[in-house]
Amino acid sequence: MGEHDVTGPSEEERRAFSQALLEDVRALERMIAEGRIETGVRRIGAEQELFLVNPSFEAHCVADQVLARLKGNFTPELARFNVEANASPQLLTGDCLGAMERELSGMVAEVERAAGEVGSRAVLCGILPTLHQHELGLDAMVQEPRYLALNQILSEMRGSEFTAHIKGLDELRVTHDNVMLEACNTSFQLHFQTGPDEFPFLYNLAQVVIAPVLACSVNSPVFLQHRLWHETRVALFQQSLDARNESQQRRGSRRRVTFGAGWVQKSVLEIFREDVARFRVLLSSDLGESSLAMLDRGEIPPLKALCLFNGTVYRWNRPCYGVKDGKAHLRIESRAFPAGPTVLDEMAGAALYFGLMVALGETLGDVRTKMAFDDARTNFLAAARYGLDAQFRWVEGEQVPARALILERLLPMAREGLQEKRIDPGDIDRYLGVVEERVRSGRTGAKWALDSLADMGGRGTPDSRHRALTAAMYAGQHTDEPVHKWPLAGLETKTDWRHSYRTVRQVMTRDVFTVGPEDVVDLVASLMDWEHLHRVPVEDKDGRLVGMISQRSLLRVLAQRTLAGRAVAVREIMKPTPLITVEPGASTLDAIELMRAHKVGSLPVVEGDRLVGIVTEHDFIAVAAKLLEESLRGA
Repeated sequence: MGEHDVTGPSEEERRAFSQALLEDVRALERMIAEGRIETGVRRIGAEQELFLVNPSFEAHCVADQVLARLKGNFTPELARFNVEANASPQLLTGDCLGAMERELSGMVAEVERAAGEVGSRAVLCGILPTLHQHELGLDAMVQEPRYLALNQILSEMRGSEFTAHIKGLDELRVTHDNVMLEACNTSFQLHFQTGPDEFPFLYNLAQVVIAPVLACSVNSPVFLQHRLWHETRVALFQQSLDARNESQQRRGSRRRVTFGAGWVQKSVLEIFREDVARFRVLLSSDLGESSLAMLDRGEIPPLKALCLFNGTVYRWNRPCYGVKDGKAHLRIESRAFPAGPTVLDEMAGAALYFGLMVALGETLGDVRTKMAFDDARTNFLAAARYGLDAQFRWVEGEQVPARALILERLLPMAREGLQEKRIDPGDIDRYLGVVEERVRSGRTGAKWALDSLADMGGRGTPDSRHRALTAAMYAGQHTDEPVHKWPLAGLETKTDWRHSYRTVRQVMTRDVFTVGPEDVVDLVASLMDWEHLHRVPVEDKDGRLVGMISQRSLLRVLAQRTLAGRAVAVREIMKPTPLITVEPGASTLDAIELMRAHKVGSLPVVEGDRLVGIVTEHDFIAVAAKLLEESLRGA
């Protein structure tokens, strides 16, 4: 998706693009056969994505202003609260890892400087803990033709809203009317150059290596204030761009976000051909001259159609074609690793990855003969879900815990691989030392975040806890310490607490006890007794708010119950809609005034006619107490 001048094609343009795409595949086949792809060179590279946040650590849509203040390899991403920085390619030898870290650190500092000029900050994290769904509208999308077209086309292909259903410590079900759920993910993508002959061997190896490296790199355990997978990006990305319609889902058609379905046998062409065969062309652009005609003149074609199409198929290990200094090359782009928690943490994972890509093949040989492909895919998903607590099915079917595998076998292999490439010994010790300490402590970025939230307990509101988590993350990134040495985040982390109490959604209770209109009133009485409730909302089977039962109405019917001589249904005594309700985006002051004006102690919180929470007078006690505390401190 590096091409910016793209559009959503008409059917005629789609056919022309498809013709050029097929020609590019034939051109690549010819280039491989004629030896026109660079071989014998091992370069590495990286892409760094970042979140932009305001002083309250909320997503800040100022990417256009930040990018206008930057020079060099900085580009926009899908959302206006993201920025991407691209590191220079490095030969895999000598000081390459240290040079990459210094360049990335400098680029992050440049983004931070530019962001500061517009009242923003830059945060490295896989998913921003403070995100709310209402921040993911089309107004938060970068207003470029390629993104707008991609959203329109994928929405039309799906024919319904995008959905995500993820189970972790919590369970999240969310529907959304555009592709901006994908923008909640930021990554640290690694590139590994390979020649065409060795590509199948190294690509298959990358499919094996990605699981243990991800297990010790997880950093995205929270999405929309739900504790989900240790690397929730994997589940979210797969579901957020699932453009399959209902019929395709029933047939089990492949998602555009995929790990793949089998080992590569002979050539990179197998992947490109499969993707062209399976997936519809989404975007088009001015493609320029015929790639085959350029080859006939002895020139190296950019294969623009193939590269643009390849950017709309999201393999976790993606094959890439590129041209540098007049030479065509192939590389493997590993996309599963999250941004952060620090550049040092990222480079430690990169050192493990690159070292294993060099050494593990010599130990395993052809991985196709040692491991079932389904085991590699299952290992990847286990790493994303459980991090260092994952159990892997390794070569020859051996069951082994992730931590033991990394410490006892993979770290020594990675060291040998880096030594073989004559990487600076001090850098080897530094980066692999960080990995070893992280794995021994069990403290990945994800574990640090989950432990921090657990340590906060039920204090504060969910919004204030996730704001404090993000503030501590930002503070940790400005130290020289990797994440396993960070203290846990706490509510005492310095943030402006007032930003955690501005709207109803920040203070409301989402876990609401409700009853149905046909339930017996005895259930309501029990709920009020057990949970100390004064009012219970009534919702129908579709989640629509249809009424409210108060203690007063319940006591009245219970007093008359002996006369009734029968079980009483909730609908007979509830106060039906319309009720006094409030929207989640309403200010807390408006909600308080509404409660005062109507002399009620609680308000159902609704979006449309669906119940999403409840806010009570007790929810505002924390606000009043905090206000009193601040006023006394100021006095």
